[in-house]
Amino acid sequence: MTDRLLLLDTASLYFRAFFGSPEILSPGGTNVNAVRGLLDYISRLVEQYQPTHLACCWDDDWRPQWRVDLIPTYKAHRVVEEVVGAPDVEEVPDPLELQVPVIREVLDAFGIAVVGAPGYEADDVIGTLATGAGMPVDVVTGDRDLFQLVDDAAGVRILYVGRGVGRHERVDEAWVLEKYGVRADQYADFATLRGDASDGLPGVKGVGEKTAASLLQKYDDIPGILAAVEDPGSDLGPGPRLKIRDAAAYLEVAPTVVAVARDIDLRRDHLALPQHPMDADRLAALVEQWGLASPVARLTGVLASLAVEPAADV
Repeated sequence: MTDRLLLLDTASLYFRAFFGSPEILSPGGTNVNAVRGLLDYISRLVEQYQPTHLACCWDDDWRPQWRVDLIPTYKAHRVVEEVVGAPDVEEVPDPLELQVPVIREVLDAFGIAVVGAPGYEADDVIGTLATGAGMPVDVVTGDRDLFQLVDDAAGVRILYVGRGVGRHERVDEAWVLEKYGVRADQYADFATLRGDASDGLPGVKGVGEKTAASLLQKYDDIPGILAAVEDPGSDLGPGPRLKIRDAAAYLEVAPTVVAVARDIDLRRDHLALPQHPMDADRLAALVEQWGLASPVARLTGVLASLAVEPAADV
């Protein structure tokens, strides 16, 4: 089997499981639909793509202060409580918040790597692990910002679950170009220009997807666009020129906010996908406590079915 790394945007998946499936109660009466849904997603993806390595990437800090310092509106609408010297409290439905520790316990009992980094989002962890992985990489996410990681030469693609895990799309360079009219390596600049209300990124006022794509097609990147703005002899029209000039302060900082980190100091020696639960007794106790017999049995069977020699850690 060829080595292959599967990187999961874990919160994206368990939020999807929580909102996309009906309430399922544990023996104690606690909703566990997100736990069950995430395990089923992992089973389906592992069965379909046969990875040798897998990481559940985690938001150790879902709203890093260094990003907020640059753009104060960054994810501000999701903040329930600001915390000095620690990650702010994110708005999460109580029935889902109660399930997150259970998810961590179950993944740990299976021996599936959960990877986060202080001061960074899961996107940054994904960007770092996908860069220089030395093997093909599939990134599972519902976040379009990660399209910036697509790299055919490096074997990095996105399994985009915007329409559901069962109907995910395989995003490569041709897909990005056809969908948005920009290269994958231009996508971060494209997202910067367009903005993203869901992340509190204002974008350049009056510049939507079509204009952003047109500017990048002509001037290649944001520095090229800014150079055209300052060049009286450039063929940049007066309307876009004024809009870009008015957004100069935003464009000075936004690319740093939008670009995912690719150089965090992370371990890569514990990502091999286990073929059997690491702590079977603990997993059995969790199954009984939370009523997880079906999804745990399915994932256990999928892992066992890989039936290959353990891959070398990356």
